[in-house]
Amino acid sequence: MEPGTYILIGVIILAIIVFSQTIRIVAQRTAFIVERLGKYSKTLDAGFHILTPFFDKVAYKHTLKEQAIDVPSQSCITKDNIAVEVDGIIYLQVIDPKKASYGINMYQFASTQLAQTTMRSVIGKLELDKTFEERETINFAIVDAVDKASDPWGVKVTRYEVKNIVPPQSIKDAMEKQMRAVREKRANIAESEGDKQAKINRAEGDKQEMIERSEGEKQKRINEAIGRAEEIERVAEATAKGIREIAAAINEEGGINAVNLRVAEQYINEFGKLAKTNNSIIIPSNLSDLTGMISTAMTVIKDQSKSTD
Repeated sequence: MEPGTYILIGVIILAIIVFSQTIRIVAQRTAFIVERLGKYSKTLDAGFHILTPFFDKVAYKHTLKEQAIDVPSQSCITKDNIAVEVDGIIYLQVIDPKKASYGINMYQFASTQLAQTTMRSVIGKLELDKTFEERETINFAIVDAVDKASDPWGVKVTRYEVKNIVPPQSIKDAMEKQMRAVREKRANIAESEGDKQAKINRAEGDKQEMIERSEGEKQKRINEAIGRAEEIERVAEATAKGIREIAAAINEEGGINAVNLRVAEQYINEFGKLAKTNNSIIIPSNLSDLTGMISTAMTVIKDQSKSTD
């Protein structure tokens, strides 16, 4: 191989190296920090860029997406001296790539460490029962503390979430017994309230039944009284009508004689009935009355016969 060929190959390799050091393509939501001779030069955003070979160098690469970083579990002491294991997730985002490069080394590690120390401080101010209820308070306190500390780092903490709060096994057993007792108490209260309501309902039903029954009895008596009153009224009206008709008949010609005849007939009939009682003969004490009635009756019959002829 001729010497010119080696020179050509060397030129090609040098050109490839220069090209690789010159051309930079930055992806979306990514930032490159460029240093020129070891000093910050510029920040490359998404797109195509050309650098000065051998002078410019990409020193740092940062993603501008929101990052979810796991915060390892740690032991925290509550206000009532109970050790609990707490872990979580911190969400952060690079806002200023330059500060994230030169403000601190490994901002992810620094953020998780700060979140852990803040978590211990917040848990230490709460009792064990409150730690389960005040998750939102814990999250807010950690976000506030880490966000303030990370501002010089060019990092924004968006949120923090507590994943697990694990008390010791003995405390878990005690809490389980307590919850079981609370559930049994609620069940007993609910059962007693049910019995109470059932008795009240039965009493109200009995009361309503008695009221309805008395109202029915009252209406029945009112209806019976109204019926009796109407019956008496109609009987009285019929009796009065009969008396008026009898009085009118008496005032007519021969009315008195007809009445006397009717009375005599009734008298004779009743006398006949008395005479048959116990096979004994009963004689009226005043036979003249009987004779007078018979004579009156015979006179009326004769008058009626003549008037008919």
